[in-house]
Amino acid sequence: MGLDTTTPHLLIIDDDREIRELLTQFLERNHFRVTAAKDGREARKAWASGHYQLIVLDLMLPGEDGLDIARWVRSQNNIPIIMVTAMGDETDRIIGLEFGADDYVTKPFNPRELLARIRAVLRRSSDTTEKRLSVDVRKISFAGWNIDPIYRRLFNPQGSEIPLTGGEYDLLMALLERANRVLTREMLMELLHGRQAGPFDRSIDVAISRLRRKLDSESGNSQIIKTIRGGGYVLAAEVERTT
Repeated sequence: MGLDTTTPHLLIIDDDREIRELLTQFLERNHFRVTAAKDGREARKAWASGHYQLIVLDLMLPGEDGLDIARWVRSQNNIPIIMVTAMGDETDRIIGLEFGADDYVTKPFNPRELLARIRAVLRRSSDTTEKRLSVDVRKISFAGWNIDPIYRRLFNPQGSEIPLTGGEYDLLMALLERANRVLTREMLMELLHGRQAGPFDRSIDVAISRLRRKLDSESGNSQIIKTIRGGGYVLAAEVERTT
């Protein structure tokens, strides 16, 4: 009997054969479908023949590196990406987050840690239509911007849609739901990733920077998301919800 097609399908991209086999076996035992690729060529071939809910991407790949693949994936759609980086390689991690990765793990990692990250990212990205409809909100407005919460779409003051990754949308919603309140990095990390930020973890800062650039470039308003020195961030706007 084949696997249920509703089972989340993951694409693992890693040049280490042992890691690919270990993760494939482990994740399949935990009720995922898994396709593994060793490089960009295999990843593109797998992408063309499958439908995936999440990608686990090693940034340190031979030839075409993981950042190139991440850039290509982002040109296709906003599928969640969990990137794998070398321990202590903060530069690659920041660049990966700039390309819109939703989370990361550092090598060496425990497969159970990766499993927890996968489940958390999928849980956030599958915030169901039924849940959104249950609050009966059809539109959220702030500073001239509009959000369609049913389809997770953002529109600028001119009415044009501005594409957001799943992580960017979740961050914006976390800020909107707590508008005019200061949220520390630790609070945002807990809200978005379900874990505490490490002392050198800049993932929230990078995500804020990406989101802020999209908002500022369209509206010319650099005051929508403010940085509070020594505190965190605040979305400084009145929020209206239309039912």
